[in-house]
Formats: sequence, structure tokens, C-alpha cells
Amino acid sequence: MKKLLLILPLLLALVLAACAPPAAPAPAAPAAGGEEAAQPAEEEVFKVGLLSPGSVNDEGWNSIAYHAMLRIQDELGAEMSYVELEQDPASFEKAFRDYASQGYDMILGHGFEFQDAALTVAPEYPDTYFFISSSRVFENNVIGLNTDSSQPFYLMGVIAAMMAPEGAGFVGGMEIPPISEALTGFINGAHSVNPDYPVASTFIGNFTDAAAAKEAALSMIAQGARFVVPDADVAGLGVFQAVAESGPDVYTFGAFGDFTDKAPDNILGNYLADYGQGIVNIAKAVKEGTFEPTGNIEFGLANPDVMWIEFNPNKPLPEDVMAAVEAAKQAIIAGEVNTLAE
Repeated sequence: MKKLLLILPLLLALVLAACAPPAAPAPAAPAAGGEEAAQPAEEEVFKVGLLSPGSVNDEGWNSIAYHAMLRIQDELGAEMSYVELEQDPASFEKAFRDYASQGYDMILGHGFEFQDAALTVAPEYPDTYFFISSSRVFENNVIGLNTDSSQPFYLMGVIAAMMAPEGAGFVGGMEIPPISEALTGFINGAHSVNPDYPVASTFIGNFTDAAAAKEAALSMIAQGARFVVPDADVAGLGVFQAVAESGPDVYTFGAFGDFTDKAPDNILGNYLADYGQGIVNIAKAVKEGTFEPTGNIEFGLANPDVMWIEFNPNKPLPEDVMAAVEAAKQAIIAGEVNTLAE
């Protein structure tokens, strides 16, 4: 009996020990200097958005911006998004506001038509930069990125007056400043060769109606133009069709891309623009917090990595024409020629 009385307390102690809560873990040892080790902060994602006024697969103007954004995504580790929009100012404002409200660091509206919408939305989102292509705007966090197309179109005008003395035509998309300036440059270049050189021009009112652009070009050719150049994004494909159907003695020039294959017997060269490096540099500065704009950003022939002309090797220009083009180019770079002079 005594043995049983001794065993019962021992069993009770073992049961109580099994039911007891586990011991609390020992506190972590403090870091050197008596402070706890700091946890690494989660890095914020750099976000960039693109508002495109048409298909990003147009092989021209819109593709340039899209591929620049892809570079920002790949080279800076950014989160990139884009939206293709019709010509509707209300949708522009909504797209800007959608991106900005989601904390996007920079948004590119790829065309002058986005300027008013950006100016409306930007004050609500002071921590977002709104960049507008083909614009000379500068107001707080709205900054224009302008490529001065009047400069390469001036060179096209020189070529037109020398290669097609009968006259030339210009088919524009919408009558907005960057397109009007390209026309002014084209006229000034042609008139630098012949002050009386005839240049017909029209604006079809959009950037997508290739049939309307083709009809306009055919009308100009029927009236004697022998050099017709487009500045109308996708609609410009209609001009190439019209020129190709009119025979090898009617000339044209590609704009914002290599369109030689669209009319290989007629295209003398292509005006190429690469926003890529410039926009990547801007994005890098924005990401690092070092971007300090003092005005709109302007690119021209003095920036050969952003703007240049490539000639069609299968339609070589005469030596005197090439010499005149090179002389005009150097004068523009030196500031000796104002391509926008009225």
C-alpha cells in the first residue's frame, strides 16, 4: 500500500507536466550596438504607362513609343502598361487618371493630342510625371518631348525640289502643330532650292484612313506632283500605295520608320526617329529621383541617335543632291537655318 501511495504523486506530476503550455522562446540577441537587426525594406516598383493614339504594331510612330517602353521595362526593371486609344479626349483623361491613381511614376501620352488631357489631370497627381510627345509644353509635372520634324522634312523638301521640279505634295493626318511644322519645314526646304516651287498640301483629319490618304495623293499626282510625302502615321500607307501605282518616276519618303518595302521603286529614303535612348535616360533619372526638368525636351538632327535619315541604296540620289542635303543638314545643326521660318 505504501508503494502505491508513493507512485500516485509521481504519476500526477507527469500528467501535469504533459498538459503545461510550451515555454516561450528566448528573446533574440540584440544586434551590435544594442539595437535589433533591421529588416530590409521592400523596394517600390517603378511603374511606367503609355497612351498610344493607335496600334503599337503600326511599324511607325506608335511602335517607336512602345519599344521605348519595353526598353524601360527590360533595362530598369519597370512595370510597364499601355493602352491604345481612339481620338477621344474623354478617354485620354480617363486613361491618365487610371494610371496616375494606381501610383504610376511616369506616363507618356504619345502625341500632341494628349496635351490638354494631361494638363487637366496632372494637378491632381503631383507625384506623377506626364510626358507628351510632339509637344512643347512645360507646366509643373507636364513635360513635352518634342522631335523637331521640320528639320528632316526640310531635307526632304530640298530633295523634292531637285528630284521632282514639277512640284510636290504633302499629306498630313490631323492639322496639329507637329504635323503643320513638318509641312512648314518641307516647304522651306523646297523653297531654299526654288522660291517658286509648288507644294500642294492636305490634312485628312485622322491618322488611320489609308484610303483617304491614297485618294489625296492620287489627286496631287494627277495635278502634276512628282514627289508626295506623308506625315499621317498608319494612314500614310495609302500614300505609298498611290505612289507605287503611279510608276517609278514619282517619289516619296518614309517617316518614322523604314517603309522601303511598301514602295521599293519610289521611296528615296526614310526619316527615322528613336525615342528609345532619350526616354530611357529620362526614365532612369525619374526612377533615381534626379530628374529636374527646366523646360520641354527637344530632339533634332544634332541628336543623331534620336533622329536620322537612311537613304534607299536601290534608289541612289545624284551626287549634287546628296551634297545639297548634307550642306543643309550641317547648316541646320549649326543653327544657321531656321526650318520653321515663315
